[in-house]
Amino acid sequence: MPHLPLTSFRPPLWGLRPSRGLPRSRPLSTQSEPHGSAISRRNREAKQKRLREKQASLEAGIAPKSKSPAESSKAWTPKETVLYEIPTEQGEKKDVSRPLPPAYSPQYVEAAWYPWWVREGFFKPEYQARLPHATGETFSMCIPPPNVTGSLHIGHALTVAVQDALVRWHRMRGDRVLWVPGSDHAGIATQAVVEKRLWKERGVRRHELSREDFLREVWKWKEEKGGEICEQLRALGASLDWDRECFTMDIGSSVAVTEAFVRLYKAGLLYRSRQLVNWSCALRSAISDIEVESRPLPGRTELQLPGCPTPVSFGLLFSVAFPVDGEPDAEVVVGTTRPETLPGDVAVAVHPTDSRYTHLHGRQLCHPLTGQLLPLITDCTVQPHLGTGAVKVTPAHSPADAELGARHGLSPRSVIAEDGTMTALCEDWLQGLHRFVAREKILSALREQGLFRGLQNHPMVLPICSRSGDVVEYLLKSQWFVRCQEMGERAAKAVESGALDLSPSFHQKNWQHWFSHIGDWCVSRQLWWGHRIPAYLVVEEHAKGDMEDSWVVGRTEAEAREVAAELTGRPGAELTLERDPDVLDTWFSSALFPFSALGWPRETPDLAHFYPLSLLETGSDLLLFWVGRMVMLGTQLTGQLPFSKVLLHSMVRDRQGRKMSKSLGNVLDPRDIISGVELQVLQDKLRDGNLDPAELAIAASAQRKDFPHGIPECGTDALRFTLCSHGALGGDLHLSVSEVLSFRHFCNKIWNALRFILNALGEEFIPQPAEELSPASCMDTWILSCLARTAQDCERGFLTRELSLVTHALHHFWLHNLCDVYLEAVKPVLSHSPRPLEPPQVLFFCADVGLRLLAPLMPFLAEELWQRLPPRPGGPSAPSICVAPYPSACSLEHWHQPELERRFSRVQESVQALRALRATYQLTKARPRVLLQSSEPGEQGLFEAFLEPLGILGHCGAVGLLPPGAAAPSGWVQAPLSDSSQAYMELQGLVDPQTHLPRLAARRHKLQKQLDGLLARPPSEGEAETQRQQRLSSLQLELSKLDKAASHLRQLMDASPSPGGSPSP
Repeated sequence: MPHLPLTSFRPPLWGLRPSRGLPRSRPLSTQSEPHGSAISRRNREAKQKRLREKQASLEAGIAPKSKSPAESSKAWTPKETVLYEIPTEQGEKKDVSRPLPPAYSPQYVEAAWYPWWVREGFFKPEYQARLPHATGETFSMCIPPPNVTGSLHIGHALTVAVQDALVRWHRMRGDRVLWVPGSDHAGIATQAVVEKRLWKERGVRRHELSREDFLREVWKWKEEKGGEICEQLRALGASLDWDRECFTMDIGSSVAVTEAFVRLYKAGLLYRSRQLVNWSCALRSAISDIEVESRPLPGRTELQLPGCPTPVSFGLLFSVAFPVDGEPDAEVVVGTTRPETLPGDVAVAVHPTDSRYTHLHGRQLCHPLTGQLLPLITDCTVQPHLGTGAVKVTPAHSPADAELGARHGLSPRSVIAEDGTMTALCEDWLQGLHRFVAREKILSALREQGLFRGLQNHPMVLPICSRSGDVVEYLLKSQWFVRCQEMGERAAKAVESGALDLSPSFHQKNWQHWFSHIGDWCVSRQLWWGHRIPAYLVVEEHAKGDMEDSWVVGRTEAEAREVAAELTGRPGAELTLERDPDVLDTWFSSALFPFSALGWPRETPDLAHFYPLSLLETGSDLLLFWVGRMVMLGTQLTGQLPFSKVLLHSMVRDRQGRKMSKSLGNVLDPRDIISGVELQVLQDKLRDGNLDPAELAIAASAQRKDFPHGIPECGTDALRFTLCSHGALGGDLHLSVSEVLSFRHFCNKIWNALRFILNALGEEFIPQPAEELSPASCMDTWILSCLARTAQDCERGFLTRELSLVTHALHHFWLHNLCDVYLEAVKPVLSHSPRPLEPPQVLFFCADVGLRLLAPLMPFLAEELWQRLPPRPGGPSAPSICVAPYPSACSLEHWHQPELERRFSRVQESVQALRALRATYQLTKARPRVLLQSSEPGEQGLFEAFLEPLGILGHCGAVGLLPPGAAAPSGWVQAPLSDSSQAYMELQGLVDPQTHLPRLAARRHKLQKQLDGLLARPPSEGEAETQRQQRLSSLQLELSKLDKAASHLRQLMDASPSPGGSPSP
């Protein structure tokens, strides 16, 4: 990667100072060192050593081994941090009149821009409608509302990076864009945090306060801590319309939730029933499916559970004998993983065709604890090949048993209470005991009675409450349920018909499967924080004379009283109503977010203009729990799909492929990557969390291994670019900090390119209108063609929402086309006298268009640099790059010349061949003359058009053409370029064979040793063997080159034993 030598451009730096960042070995200064200082010499020597090592690696054709995160961190040295310190009022435009700092510093670049964007209203659709290039089209999205309890993690950052890139692109296109911010009240999580805080600070439990007092504490906490997420979103550059910010517990959301509940109830889609629900005994509340973590256990596993005094073993199958009534020596042995539910057994079931139990059909069995007679029933759902083929039936504590019991008319028997203790139905010896303490007593009783038949390892999946860490119980509770079958069928048909597009399309299979098996949705939660259910129990009497509770639903108590009066036939004023103390599942209000955030149920202008949303982008893990419910309720309540397109990104994992987990110590806060953080701070964050001592030790050790020197400052733009580079269509995203750091280096490359361009343009430069741009050379035409192709690739990537295409195209243009090739080629041209007029105009055009192409992904860097470009005559086209027109493919299409790019790729291949030839003969400083020869007239013409760039990029002297068939001059070395062309490089007088031959021999010996080592290894399999073969070929090729070079040097030595003199010009 050629380095841009910009050392000649050293402007004075006003208003800058280095920050107090990570510890440094010496004080850093923003002033350049004197050219001849010892430090400068050491830096140059170190750089030359690195270049030599890199060159040796390239010569051997061996890529350096990838480093572990720890190695990457060790290799990283703190960069100088420059701060923006020019006095600027909040919301005022940043002062860009001073020269750019000599190196890219994220803190400098990201300062001041965001408040200015917000104050100017660039993120508001009303502003965008007034843009000169406005399209009249609308693009609307809502952010998946993060939980107000905590802070954003790297998965949220991925969502924000992808959404903001799409939003900024649409805005620059001229669309009227609305991106709605919001946060979720997160009922269970928030209540748990506040309860812990009350206990820690005041020694008070929730139930010691009134409901109103506790809710005041929650709102107080929300006001104190709830703004952290908003600050993180701003730091990530999220271009949200903050004037439309929503919270799922604000007044508008409360109205929407109540209205939705009432309408669903009146439509017969909401009912109250006693059914099995997921129950967290630690939280004493029903929980949603997404809050149930299915933890696979390979066998016996001990877990420490909340409220249980000792660890509990799971992953075991306990065998228990049920004696057959009337046959003293006969028994049926059943296997169970839950012996604590034995008191709730109401039957034993076998498969009707299982010959082992055919003779017992219709018989009674004695319960092993109580002696109560239980029926032995037959059911086709029993799997005879598992265990003994006989299963106990506990309808009150197992969903599968509940279905089986219902088919056979069995009454459920609830033996576990809300708090996880055993109920009175278990008799005195078990009542009140923790269920897992009761388990041991039950096993002891079975052993005493001689009915315990042993235990064995049993792989199983254990349901764990993700909020509390407790084992989830299935309890029979009277709750409110949403009927989902009818709405689910509509959701499934929407995808099947194409009305709803899921991308990537492989998610359609999960969607259809889930909705074809969907059950009713329990929406009751036994919490205080949340939307209280608008349902009222009529206390005095039972409606219609039945013996069930009478419930009425209303938007207000007055409305509910009117309904109750009609139901009972009594005046409403005489009735006593008690409101349901439960709140609604958080997912209920979240499912309304696409339209409640726009003002529903009121007919607001926002609802009319921006609903349905244009796109929903979120993580694939939320497809069913959130996206599916939004589609169901949105279609039911508004008559329209809430959005027509869904874009799902993958889960973020660490570089080892592990899921991000606090207990593993690999959860990354985006701010730590943006600003950098010391290891000690990371360790302190772990200690301030809720990990138990064992998990804390593991997590702390993992952090020390992965980040021994902390996390380097990478900046927002590098983080966003990295996240978008993985795209939304692949597998899980494996993220490493070293990858983000590499894109920080990319930012620095762009920074240096613009410093060079601005210096080349000068203060008197006046840009020409784009339509008047006229390239004067093949190189000018080539870079404009590359720019046009990049615009095409970006447009295609944004239209298909494959952002990895966009990042790849931009990275390739800026790094490999502009910096590595064009800027290097144009430097000597700019030094000509008189200076040609066209290259500066091309440079400006590339910078302007290239930065606008980059802006949706790197908004801070693009704004900082674009604002410094010379203004076009008549003033700037837009006040900010974020509302400037995005370069369209059609506007640049006339510059695109694929054939020229294809031909120039041949030139680049020739450049690489010349560089390799120079490296082989170690011509570090000399600029040898070169002759190119081809038997193909077309190829000869190609070389002729690019002779000067060939010499510049190949680090050679004058490049000329040798007629076909002509002999090469004596003392020149030959290298093939293709089947029909070759290059000749002058060596006579530039190389001393007697000095270089021993060096070649040493290099050959080293490479031969590597080759012998590889050949001695036994062959591998798969990718490892492919890599081995590639390395073997590379080493053999390099050895062949060295042999040819040695042969040529010996010929030179024979012809001229003592070459001397000065190098040829």
